[in-house]
Amino acid sequence: MPSALITGAGGGIGSAIATALAPTHTLLLAGRPSARLDALAETLGATTWPLDLTDPGEIESAVELVDELDVLVHNAGVMVPGPVGESYIEEWRATFEVNVFGAVALTLALLPALRQAHGQVVFINSGAGQRVSSGMASYSASKFALRAFADSLRNDEPALRVTTVYPGRVDTDMQHDLVAYEGGQYDPARFLRPETVAEVVAAAVATPAQAHLHEVVVRPR
Repeated sequence: MPSALITGAGGGIGSAIATALAPTHTLLLAGRPSARLDALAETLGATTWPLDLTDPGEIESAVELVDELDVLVHNAGVMVPGPVGESYIEEWRATFEVNVFGAVALTLALLPALRQAHGQVVFINSGAGQRVSSGMASYSASKFALRAFADSLRNDEPALRVTTVYPGRVDTDMQHDLVAYEGGQYDPARFLRPETVAEVVAAAVATPAQAHLHEVVVRPR
């Protein structure tokens, strides 16, 4: 059975992606240790992969035993909403540390394993990675940077398939925080379900080997 590693697997979208890929893949669920991650691993018969994306040394040591990897899903992400003029450079650094540098470091560390499998890298980006959103400057900037990294990886590593998924707003804990910042009433019906995004990812992974799906844009109806 092919293997798949999912970052941010304990979150709403990450756990949904893990559930969608579980029937077809041996799973490594990457994230900071938590009861939620452990419970998901037990339910799916998966392996937890404790990982702090802000620690390059931990990333290097974690990948030492991974010789071959079919699918890497970059799902982990953070967001600190607020107007540009009220932001702090520390917020920008913290956002880029996870959303960009962590994804880059993990991808580079796993490149030999991905090349060995002629694997696929899936980036969970955002509509904010295509168009700047008000009050989300550092998040939007990090997603634009992630988009550029994905495009560069696709150009420079022809043996790999690289797919970026651009979901609209999704019913997650992060969305709750954003709606609270905006001062609105939370209505989950306005947003995509994490399972919907997961089904899109699973379909991208299942794309026939002769095809290379570069980008997928998915929005609520």
